[in-house]
Amino acid sequence: MKIRLLLLQLRAKHGLNAEQAAQLQRVAGLHGQPHNLSQFVLRGTALLAAGLGGLGLLMWVAANWAELGRMPRFALLQALLLSSALAAALWPRARPALALLCLLSLGGLLAFFGQTYQTGADTWQLFALWAALGLPLCLGARSDVLWAPWVAITTTAIALWMNTHLGGRWSALPAGRREELQVHALAFGAVTLMLILLGPLCRRQTGAGLLTLRFAMGLATAFVSAVALSGLFHAAAMAHYWLGLLMGLLAFALLARSAENFDIAQLSMVALGLNILLVFGFAQWLNPENASISNDPLRLLLVGGAAALLLAASVSGLMRLAKRHASEQGRPA
Repeated sequence: MKIRLLLLQLRAKHGLNAEQAAQLQRVAGLHGQPHNLSQFVLRGTALLAAGLGGLGLLMWVAANWAELGRMPRFALLQALLLSSALAAALWPRARPALALLCLLSLGGLLAFFGQTYQTGADTWQLFALWAALGLPLCLGARSDVLWAPWVAITTTAIALWMNTHLGGRWSALPAGRREELQVHALAFGAVTLMLILLGPLCRRQTGAGLLTLRFAMGLATAFVSAVALSGLFHAAAMAHYWLGLLMGLLAFALLARSAENFDIAQLSMVALGLNILLVFGFAQWLNPENASISNDPLRLLLVGGAAALLLAASVSGLMRLAKRHASEQGRPA
């Protein structure tokens, strides 16, 4: 993405025509086949095989639940876990695929243990233990193949923890108690810590790539926006809305100011979340009684116009930021 933006900047700066721009793209290697395509295909096939193999074994155990005894079930899951972990340690070229198989078998083993012995633990504790035990595996593999599912597991654990501590719901409905705001604030803080762990500050230690960070940012944006919206239409829960809006603005400012780690995909996710919060906030301000605005053409037109203007301003601002950071990175030292 940054190469394409830089090429567009060079074309506009030097006034290149279509043929010259196409030649510039060929020199940059955008029209040719990627040099590592075969390696990428083999790696993707291995990862797909590992994922399907792990899920297949778990489904086979579930299908033969009645026929298998307790010890054979544990033996199969533990053998898969140990063999995949040992193979990942001894076979570096296949480490991401084998580590993914190990992570999936770890989750299956924990789920089976919880179902067999009925420990009374909450569901979020199972996912939290899965994420904690899988963290050393992700740090050892240093691959997005492990970090991306770990993000999904961790986010699920946070959401389930919030659901448990709010009496079986994750939203701010009904709201008004200070304890509920504290639960949501702690959940937002946990999501923020996850983003920091996967971000540029810890990238040398974790090995997490841009794909994982984008995935985590997308989940975090959806998580915070959903909770903030749930508190928007209840006066006692407005603090949830302002907290979510403040976190979105802070994330946007941090992502926009750095040219070195600038990523328009993450910035677009945060901008979309902010647009949703601002448009719904404007609609609530126009209609404080929470009545339907579908029967009021004027209010509906105002909300639609505000949404269109906000979206246009967001896209324009993102493009200006992308061009500015691209020109800064392309400037000779």
